[in-house]
Amino acid sequence: MDAPGRGQAGGDNVDPADQWVFDPNTGNYELRLDPAGQAPARPSERRAPGSRRAARKPGGEVDDTDTRPLPAQGGRRGGRGADEAEERPPGGRAARRSGSRSATASASVAGPASRRKRKPKPSGRKKALYWTAGVVGFVLVAGCGGAFYLYQQLNGNINKVDVGVENDAVSDGPVNVLIIGTDARSGKGNAGYGDAGSVGHADTTLLMHISKDRSNATALSIPRDMITDIPDCPTKQKDGSRKTIPGEHGVRFNTSLGQEGRDPGCTWRTVEKLTGLKIDHFMMADFNAVKELSTAVDGVEVCAAKDLNDPKSHLRLKAGRHTVEGEQALAFVRTRHAIGFGSDLDRIKMQQQFLSSLIRKLKSDAFSSPSKLYAVSQAATKALTVDTGIGTASKLLDFGQDLKRVNIDKITFATVPVLDNPNDKATVILDKGKADPLFAMVRADHALAKGKKGKGKKAPVSKAPPGLVRVDVTNGGGPIGSAQETVDWLQNSKGARLSTNAGNAPAKLSATRLEYAPNQADQAATLADWMGLSKSALKKSSQNAGDRVPMKLTLGKDFTAPGTPIAAPTELPDNVQNVNADDKNVCAK
Repeated sequence: MDAPGRGQAGGDNVDPADQWVFDPNTGNYELRLDPAGQAPARPSERRAPGSRRAARKPGGEVDDTDTRPLPAQGGRRGGRGADEAEERPPGGRAARRSGSRSATASASVAGPASRRKRKPKPSGRKKALYWTAGVVGFVLVAGCGGAFYLYQQLNGNINKVDVGVENDAVSDGPVNVLIIGTDARSGKGNAGYGDAGSVGHADTTLLMHISKDRSNATALSIPRDMITDIPDCPTKQKDGSRKTIPGEHGVRFNTSLGQEGRDPGCTWRTVEKLTGLKIDHFMMADFNAVKELSTAVDGVEVCAAKDLNDPKSHLRLKAGRHTVEGEQALAFVRTRHAIGFGSDLDRIKMQQQFLSSLIRKLKSDAFSSPSKLYAVSQAATKALTVDTGIGTASKLLDFGQDLKRVNIDKITFATVPVLDNPNDKATVILDKGKADPLFAMVRADHALAKGKKGKGKKAPVSKAPPGLVRVDVTNGGGPIGSAQETVDWLQNSKGARLSTNAGNAPAKLSATRLEYAPNQADQAATLADWMGLSKSALKKSSQNAGDRVPMKLTLGKDFTAPGTPIAAPTELPDNVQNVNADDKNVCAK
């Protein structure tokens, strides 16, 4: 923090604990850093030097001991520095009370006394809106005088890595957060799980996309054994110098971290290349983080559809619902040999179930008492290694406050689609046919969470056979030769022999458009499916067309090549594994 934040701004002596102000409109505490001389005056709080404030104890007993005077701020009187001795007026208690009344009366002459309404207590519903990072703000003010010390402590808990990119903690657009779980065996609580001394890998990786309007979020789980390309990666060394780690082709995804000296920035760049999404921040946690955080929330509820006994992870659970924490929680997210086919893809489902339940627990129960708030904030900040953009407690607070608006039922976990690798049974390869549309949905900020089905849903339009699709194609903004290239593709690849190159459009269009008549709806449905056109690209006229009148397809600036969908899909491709975070009926099988 800067000098004013430390309460050492010249002679102002501002105590940071007094700068956390409750906002009744949001139910949160906010840090106010008004410069000296600009803070609004509060006549009702003015007191004469030496006056005493009676503190009432819970049992109703009045404590008559002196309290620390308020720090000097703009618009206040009678403030003293922390190291300045308080002077008492002569005489007994009655005299001092009289002096206090006189001083108060004098203060009232300077300005009318104001009555402030009692601050409303945050409702249970508002408390439930905090994310883990939002815990920090509440805890900072809970201890008042000890808040600054606690802030410093939480701030010191956080480890950060300079990945060469530093984005603002809060953004007006969509936010992409890379969450990495490392299997490093070094550090507190990480030994005893095999591979002693391992620097770790990107063992568990999720890309969390939060929509621009904060109405929904998508978490993409990336299989650790997927074969991919790792780009060159600039890393910062301990001496402050920069070193570029050479990239590799056709290697396991999990080697993007730890191996060859790669830091989280290397995983960051690998995921960007894989998905086409720009990442804003990363958070990394180790084995111990799972144990500490699950313990801090008094356990996480999980479900097993059958008895689970995995000697590798040491997980032993009877069929049914259980609350796991500590070592047992870690065993749950690490297990794979006792479920499904014993693969990493099955383990990903366990992790998604655990994280969904943890989110529900954090948003419903983790803020029910100051002691629990303290435990969760300590565990969360100790558990994290983050980028410099969110590398302080205050930045994490801002970040968490920004994301807390997402409702649980609008958070969807999905696994990046993969296929068995024909060259290596121990690894998998990207299923581009399903992964590309999935990535396109996320890039377009489309929600994976399915809304409630409305009544009276329109029946799907029947599609015309390829031989009946009649269309004139013009180029209104695509690359040179796009109209002819599209016609060749329609005729040779799709069998649409009635497609024609109509040359260049009279005007440029930013988006591709298909114009059709009501009696051509079946043809339009077929062509829109081939071209990947969105509903907004379809323009239906009011009158039917003649038998041999073609539809009009104008290629806009959004057109890149035939066969490449112009619009991102709004529905998940078939058979893409996904689960809603609010689904309490998910059980490990």
